[in-house]
Amino acid sequence: MHGVSDSSRDTAQGAGWGSAEPGTYKQLMPDHVEKLSWLNPRTLWAARNGVLASWFGDPTGRTRSRWVARREAAGAPVDKVIERETDDWFSFMVIGDTGEGDDPQYAVVPGFLKASEDTDFAVIASDVIYPVGSADDYGSKFFRPYRDYPAPIYAIPGNHDWYEDLGAFMRVFCADTPPLDPEPRPRPLGRAWWRALLWHRPQPADEQRLAAARELRSAPGQQAAQPGPYWAIDAGPLRIVGIDTGLLGTIDAEQGAWLREVSRGPRPKILITGSPLYVDGEHHPCPIEGAGTVDDIVRDPEHHYVAAIGGDIHNYQRYPVDVDGRTIQYVVAGGGGAFMHATHTIPRVSVGGVTERDFRCYPLRGDSLAFYSRLYGRRLRLRRFFTLTEAEATAVVAERLGIEPGRKPGPEARITRRTRLIASLLGTGGRPDRTSRFRLPVRKAYTQLFSPGSATYSPPFFKCFLRLDVAPEAVRLRCFAATGNRAQEVDPPVEDEIVIPLK
Repeated sequence: MHGVSDSSRDTAQGAGWGSAEPGTYKQLMPDHVEKLSWLNPRTLWAARNGVLASWFGDPTGRTRSRWVARREAAGAPVDKVIERETDDWFSFMVIGDTGEGDDPQYAVVPGFLKASEDTDFAVIASDVIYPVGSADDYGSKFFRPYRDYPAPIYAIPGNHDWYEDLGAFMRVFCADTPPLDPEPRPRPLGRAWWRALLWHRPQPADEQRLAAARELRSAPGQQAAQPGPYWAIDAGPLRIVGIDTGLLGTIDAEQGAWLREVSRGPRPKILITGSPLYVDGEHHPCPIEGAGTVDDIVRDPEHHYVAAIGGDIHNYQRYPVDVDGRTIQYVVAGGGGAFMHATHTIPRVSVGGVTERDFRCYPLRGDSLAFYSRLYGRRLRLRRFFTLTEAEATAVVAERLGIEPGRKPGPEARITRRTRLIASLLGTGGRPDRTSRFRLPVRKAYTQLFSPGSATYSPPFFKCFLRLDVAPEAVRLRCFAATGNRAQEVDPPVEDEIVIPLK
């Protein structure tokens, strides 16, 4: 059975700390890997469309409608439902925010292949390719890492896949859909005109390079064709609904109408979305253009949703929310390969009726703080000052948040003025103190500004992925860890497990 080894909740070694044998993942990587840097002006300029959409209006909905119309004209089902011939018992994988193409992504692969044995298909939940969803990046960031996964892989796009108007995503996942025709020029000097003037356009693909990449996943059993960037899969007793939240984490009116329609009926459903509905101790219901929210649809008892899984944030979180006497599991599952987002910055949880006792996350908050203390120690060349042991970090997080630690820190852990100062500087939740105004960037700002220049390419990585085993009466959801160490490759530890009733 998978997951019988120690997890991070059992021991520090189970979390990947200490001297450990490195994993074999480097053998899977290309000889040369270009590390993604958000400090590179060329990268920042290429990824400008999200900012432009927030300034001048988001064209994602209109572009998405054109892609969907193109697929329907080519014969894709109008209801966008994929019929999978499976028994009432089947399994599938979910892995989010995968495509950086460097050590953290490839470190996930050996454990993913081990834990995914006998599964029927996999779903990538958000950001298949960084930084801008280019077709030329699919070889090293999609086809190569998952070439040995024998089953089909479906996907929903994240905001990074939209930075080139979703063209490469549609080619790879949606039956090689041809490019869209150019739109008419907008009226001069209006918001749309400025947006069009500055918009990053898709770059021509290297066709030979893409054809060679496709050969890596060319077996008949690996093939899948989606009806579009949003879809539903009917398999066994379950309907899996995948939605595309575009550049800004919203959905257009046309997709909203489809979501309401495909959600009707008594069949149990799981939502997979690029933008999680509960994350970092907050509720983000995801607005639908015109009226309503995605979470309104999920909560409607007539729709029978049992879980909503979202990518975008690069860690694991789970919120079991009581909705009128039934529990819906809201999950964040974006730890599939991109740089790890902190969990120690999540405040003591109290949202949607979920308390700290019910909440689960990976990495544990103490491990997250220890991870970031090492990064800042290296980056600022102040290792002796910044670096906290995992035991020190676990103890000080528990003190600041007033929580029971996920793993006991051990009797040698001491909370000192220095450990409290580092915890405050690195944004650990709890009451503000005199150092709070001097907090260093830790969440997405750190990822964008500092992580590329830090030594973040050695274990432990604190990556994760999900396996869902479906039976007529229930779904067993497990979160597996990938640290980059050999022990967790051989036997991926289970960091969280929940059985979700379907009836």
